[in-house]
Amino acid sequence: MHTKIAPQKFWDCLNRCYLFCMFWKRFVQDYLTFSKKERIVIISILIIVLSIYFIPRLFIRSQSELIVQNDLILGIAKDSLEAKRDTNYWRQNDDQRDFSTTYEPKREPLFTQGELFEFDPNTLSVGDWQRLGLNEKTAKTIINYRSKGGKFYKPEDLMRIWGMPEGFYERVKDYITITSIEMRTYPSNNLIPYSKPETKSVLIDINEADTSALIALPGIGSKLAARIINFRDKLGGFYSVDQVGETYGVPDSTFQRIKTRLQVNLNALRKLNINTATKDELKVHPYIKWNLANAIVEYRNQHGTFKNLEDLKNIALVDEITFKKIVHYLSL
Repeated sequence: MHTKIAPQKFWDCLNRCYLFCMFWKRFVQDYLTFSKKERIVIISILIIVLSIYFIPRLFIRSQSELIVQNDLILGIAKDSLEAKRDTNYWRQNDDQRDFSTTYEPKREPLFTQGELFEFDPNTLSVGDWQRLGLNEKTAKTIINYRSKGGKFYKPEDLMRIWGMPEGFYERVKDYITITSIEMRTYPSNNLIPYSKPETKSVLIDINEADTSALIALPGIGSKLAARIINFRDKLGGFYSVDQVGETYGVPDSTFQRIKTRLQVNLNALRKLNINTATKDELKVHPYIKWNLANAIVEYRNQHGTFKNLEDLKNIALVDEITFKKIVHYLSL
């Protein structure tokens, strides 16, 4: 009976091995076998992953280079701190140094205790200056100053001379006697004194001036001149010099410089008849524009023609400031 059981177990074991192999074969076929499209996708994913991993490392310096650079920066910072510490050390110890052996040149007086007498610095000679104790160099400086037209009008003027020794003026100031400059007579050199001709600024009429006339004004170039004329044409002329300052781009500092050179001819103003002008004609005026132009025409349609310009004040949009600006450009 024992010999019959052994072959049966063998076949059972062989059958189990076969079933196990078939199981793994089917598993591989079901889960580990890829189609052509799946293989392409997998390869593409691998390429992307590897690219993300390796490409940044191509542009990043090696760790050793970063370490070397950091060491270099730290070294420079350390040297700078040591140099600053040494500088502060010497600054703090300057007051403790011994300067007793520092060489100081010997100073000699630039004038001597000469003879004292009354004198006029406008006429004194070199020899007399030396009699007073002044050295020859400074005495010649004074003579040279006088030869170029320099005058001493009061005793204190003597201290303006270059190289005047300290203490000399205090010694001689009580002996200085200056003759009135107006009483002196000088030889005529037949020269006609030059007098600068007076230049009178020409006034410019801003309602008639062209660009060339405006460019002649200080601070006004071709662009600003064109803007002023363009603004003037839109208004219908200026009724006040101050309106030039309203021009776009004209600095107030420039306007204040040219204001005194401008004048206005009021006869050149162009006016709009408020009883006949249309909305389109009124709205182009810089001071009226669309809202006010529409209000004027609507008021005229409701109440009839304007009897006088004061009737404009009955319009809600026309306050006192607006009325004073537009009244110069309107007529009946």
